[in-house]
Amino acid sequence: MANPPKKKASMVMTVTKDRIVPMEKIRNIGIIAHIDAGKTTTTERILFETGKTYKQGSVDDGTTVTDWMAQERERGITIVSAAITTFWDLQSGSAIENGHYRINIIDTPGHIDFTAEVERSLRVLDGAVMVFDGRTGVESQSETVWRQADKYNVPRVCILNKLNLIGADFEGSIKSIREKLGANASPIEYPVGLEHSLRGVIDIIRMKAYTYTGMEDNELKEEEIPAEYLEVSKKYRAELVEAVSEFDDQALAKYLEGKDPDETELRRAIRKGVVSGKFFPILGGDNRMATVQLLLDAVVEYLPSPLDVPPVTGINPKTGTKEEREPKNDVPFSALAFKVVTDPHVGRLVYMRIYSGKVSAGDVIYNVSKQKQERIGKLVLLHADQRELVEEAFTGEIVAVVGIRDTSTGDSLSLPANPIILESIAFPEPVISLAIEPATKSDQEKMGLAIQKLADEDPTFKVKTNFETGQTIISGMGELQLEILVDRMRREFNVVANTGSPQVAYKETIKKLAEGEGKYIRQTGGHGQYGHCLVRVEAKGRGEGFEFENKIKGGAIPAEFISSIEKGVKEKLEKGIMAGFPMTDIKVAVYDGSYHDVDSSDLAFQIAGSMAVEAAVKKAEMVILEPIMKVEVATPEEYMGDIIGDLSSKRAQVQGTETRGMETVINALAPLAELSGYATKLRSISQGRARAYVEPSHYEEVPKNIADEIVAKSGKSPD
Repeated sequence: MANPPKKKASMVMTVTKDRIVPMEKIRNIGIIAHIDAGKTTTTERILFETGKTYKQGSVDDGTTVTDWMAQERERGITIVSAAITTFWDLQSGSAIENGHYRINIIDTPGHIDFTAEVERSLRVLDGAVMVFDGRTGVESQSETVWRQADKYNVPRVCILNKLNLIGADFEGSIKSIREKLGANASPIEYPVGLEHSLRGVIDIIRMKAYTYTGMEDNELKEEEIPAEYLEVSKKYRAELVEAVSEFDDQALAKYLEGKDPDETELRRAIRKGVVSGKFFPILGGDNRMATVQLLLDAVVEYLPSPLDVPPVTGINPKTGTKEEREPKNDVPFSALAFKVVTDPHVGRLVYMRIYSGKVSAGDVIYNVSKQKQERIGKLVLLHADQRELVEEAFTGEIVAVVGIRDTSTGDSLSLPANPIILESIAFPEPVISLAIEPATKSDQEKMGLAIQKLADEDPTFKVKTNFETGQTIISGMGELQLEILVDRMRREFNVVANTGSPQVAYKETIKKLAEGEGKYIRQTGGHGQYGHCLVRVEAKGRGEGFEFENKIKGGAIPAEFISSIEKGVKEKLEKGIMAGFPMTDIKVAVYDGSYHDVDSSDLAFQIAGSMAVEAAVKKAEMVILEPIMKVEVATPEEYMGDIIGDLSSKRAQVQGTETRGMETVINALAPLAELSGYATKLRSISQGRARAYVEPSHYEEVPKNIADEIVAKSGKSPD
């Protein structure tokens, strides 16, 4: 870490001038955390310390750089991930070379409704800063984003924020990281003071204290460790040495001899542990203060560059074989599109992470996923809602492209002569729906265009038309997400729309094995229509989705009609049979049938497949599934009994309680259908002192009496 006082980067900086740095001096990082842990505040201080802003923005005042949308500033939450590029001069790091480092930062949302933003950001990042609330440690969304980072093997440094507030618990927070996340984590900093007396941190590697006088103080003062903190600092240093020695041969040799590794060896061991994803250093403090300088040093020194992560792998669509692409500018271009936004000034922007090669404005590239060629109109560097045009983009960069029309989130991009399909991005299924209709006829066409653009941006936002009622149904991850999307239609697209009450995204499935026959015969002069098939349906495990199998033997049905049967089956299951909800967790096998040499057609077998699966499903004990939510309520202890009683009345299963800081946390599983308006009810019960966190958990069978009510409301026949 650097020796304060730190020389800040130049306050006037053009990225185009300084952006070309060696690849080992690039850091692509995300700021991830539970809602309200302080991600955006951390980003703001980083931008201030690196000279990108003259004044530190405030979430409360709506003056932050990365929360630039009107809805974000009004609500004080992050809704869309924002990318920004800044620079940091490392002045004394012994694990890596000193000098000028480029940091590409993505500030992600903490609310579960916008989890897609976190998912796609982590897919393309090389490292992350995980922010925890130092009063509570690991919270529900902390676990969710940690698992997302695990899924994409993203190395992390952790920081305990808000240690200046009443209830700060440094030791308890570290314990929760180790126990709840199973992380091999140790502090590399220890706070000087706690709660309102917090005034700096101790660097456990260097064994020096760094203090400040206030928020506007940009200079850290280096001091000897105060006597009252010396023993605890030595304890944590010994713990750190034990945790990381295995990652460096020289450090391990000294540790086994009972000697203390020197600073260089310790830093090198920490870096190797972090880059390998096996060690997570913990910093701590108040992220509004100058100690964020030490966080920047840690980001540069311990998180990987594009050269430190394994080469990207993908499938060559020409040969079907696995290929690697080295992170070099002189190899064939490959990139992943991970985000689409509609910009009012430049139109459709596609964000991409370049994994190999380079690309220039005007180049023709190949969308391997869609098998279409695209021409790059302009290349844009991102600064939250500000854009800067560049002529070329290189390996390791995150840039946006103007002019490519058919590329969407998760698509692989390459050169036409060197195609490669990279791992895409998987998103969760929506759990809640809303009927929406334009307020006037003039809004009809505008609404269609607005919905199309918003669905292009957000992979968890789904749209379909109910052909029986003519209504447009929009679906998403939660009420807040849908509310904001409807608000964006009004503000950005001038569409006034009326919405119905939120509806739970129920699903249908079966419990038994059954068979059904579908025979479609029509004679209407000339050629007739003939399709005949027999299918077998059986239940799959929860969450396993739909599977179709061809078990035709002896040519009972020609191979060219099998896909038509599958199409008919899928369409019928999508519309639902019991109460009009999509069917899931079902395997359908076509095992027999017959055909006519002249009259058989794709359409006839499509209809026969639809008839057969309906007949089979009706004999297979149909049930309705509902989304079950994980509910976490943090409350003062005196309201715990009333809150548990209210949850029990909502068909919730209380999983247990725990003490977290000064609050009691109630963990429960509850049906989404019972949670409408729960935040308001909770405020009433607790006089506004409790707060709830709700995220999707799984689907479960609806009790029969409630299922009967759902079927009755749907107007479908109960058989």
